[in-house]
Amino acid sequence: MIIDAHAHLWKKQVGLVDGRPVIAQQNGISDFGGELRQMMPPYMLNGENTAEMLISNMDYAGVNGAVITQEEIDGNQDEYLLSAKEKYPDRLKICSLYEENKPYTLNGFDGIKLCAGRLKTQDLTKHFSVFEQAYKNNKFVSIDLADGDAQVSSLREIIEQLPDLKIAIGHFGMVTTDGWKEQIKLAKNKNVFIESGGITWLFNSEFYPYPSAIDAILEASEICGFDKLMWGSDYPRTMVEITYKMSFDFITKSAKISDTDKQKFLFENAKEFYDFKNLTPIKPIKNML
Repeated sequence: MIIDAHAHLWKKQVGLVDGRPVIAQQNGISDFGGELRQMMPPYMLNGENTAEMLISNMDYAGVNGAVITQEEIDGNQDEYLLSAKEKYPDRLKICSLYEENKPYTLNGFDGIKLCAGRLKTQDLTKHFSVFEQAYKNNKFVSIDLADGDAQVSSLREIIEQLPDLKIAIGHFGMVTTDGWKEQIKLAKNKNVFIESGGITWLFNSEFYPYPSAIDAILEASEICGFDKLMWGSDYPRTMVEITYKMSFDFITKSAKISDTDKQKFLFENAKEFYDFKNLTPIKPIKNML
């Protein structure tokens, strides 16, 4: 049993990067603030990154559940994610998107996403109300912090005020940047977890099977324990280089991580944190290889 703690979906990608538009073109290519980028696998022909395609990838790879987070570069996908959750209620947990100085909603969502590193007001205590509302409504917070320790102290203040709020820190603390371990240390708090969405992107220059990523996972486990770490794929952006299965296969095949810790990392921790209840095993289908 496997849970992906960090994936993305959109029906239409119309986002912003540094105030410039991000718009899907075709064949997986997007206009990224005036520069063409291969944002999606080339088989995403019309720029749509749909729930049906993700579920198909999950079934093939043997991933039982996924948490759909959001990114400002994709644009607000609240409406589409609600429809995806309605279609796949047992397999998907969804986040609404917090956008600075704009109204946001928690209704119908399991959590809320903050692209904290993109906020104009970087001090997270200035955004306390969204954390407080998430706590009062029994929602989790998914957050991608700025590189290194830039926002660690302000998030620590919020954790001290709301110790029972569930917080998942994404991108494995931006593991390839200086100060990343300061983000990991926040998971010493009882309801703060770390998810690895984007770790294959951060170690992409090394490529599969990402030995340095394995070492980083072990380093993090020494800081906060394997009980606080979760796997995430960052689908579909990471799929421009690897298959969906490869985004976790390097962990399952690692001889450095015990089977018990693999089970915690790939399934058990996320099942508890995100409160998945009705996941069922996926029957493998023999492929042509």
